[in-house]
Amino acid sequence: MEFVTYGSLFGKLGSILAERELQCLLAIANGDTDKEVAKRDGVSPRSIKGRIESAMHKLGVFKRAALVAEAMRLGLIGFSCNMTPSPQQNHDQDSHDGVFLA
Repeated sequence: MEFVTYGSLFGKLGSILAERELQCLLAIANGDTDKEVAKRDGVSPRSIKGRIESAMHKLGVFKRAALVAEAMRLGLIGFSCNMTPSPQQNHDQDSHDGVFLA
């Protein structure tokens, strides 16, 4: 399986979403605006909005925050950070290794 990365996020290619939709989803999950993504991709902000709307339709959601949450729930996107605990980690406290709560 192939992946696309954006900042500290990754997305799985070959899933429900087209590559451009996935790239736009990762950008908005990273906090970028349509205008910023459009400038980076060399397209109009309307093109970005259309890709996001298409992704929302495919995942059955109506808001951008819901799009990001649903994509994470389905495993289409996630964080691409390496979380190796240090040997000095205090194990007396509650630990939530690898758990993301939304």
